[in-house]
Amino acid sequence: MIRDKIAGFLDLVAWSLLAGIVDASGARALARRAARSAVEAAATLARAVQFREALYRILLCVVEGRRPAEADVDVLRREVSMVRAHERLSARGGAFVWTLPERMDALDRVLWPVSLSAAELLTSGELSRLRQCGGETCSWMFLDTTRNCSRQWCDMRDCGNRAKVRRFREKRRGGRA
Repeated sequence: MIRDKIAGFLDLVAWSLLAGIVDASGARALARRAARSAVEAAATLARAVQFREALYRILLCVVEGRRPAEADVDVLRREVSMVRAHERLSARGGAFVWTLPERMDALDRVLWPVSLSAAELLTSGELSRLRQCGGETCSWMFLDTTRNCSRQWCDMRDCGNRAKVRRFREKRRGGRA
């Protein structure tokens, strides 16, 4: 059984802080805004969970070579459209770049970089490197950037280590029988 680690809006904020989407002051601003706007925070959390699940199914279809459901693509399309509406063309260092406003209290701002990153990945040439972790209890996706595309786990120190320990123990048990 998989336990959802994002059970409330503050969990989403904590994840965003760990992921580098917001800094500590941004996380505090989001928490204050969520406390003032509980209904909006709940709606944003529901949107985030729906987006996460749709994106997972899309990426799984890519890994398995299947066509994703149009409903899932619609969820992604909606999230990307929402963030694109906030983007602004800005001059920086003699060039132009797309930027997002620094509105620290927009509750859905935690979804913005995720949706842009997903769109960038899905339209890149990197999809052939997309893998699903081989860990027994893990379903994370990752990009295999190894030269020979042989990576099996999301993190060698976590899932990879567990798999190797399990194999070692199974081998030792088999030797004793």
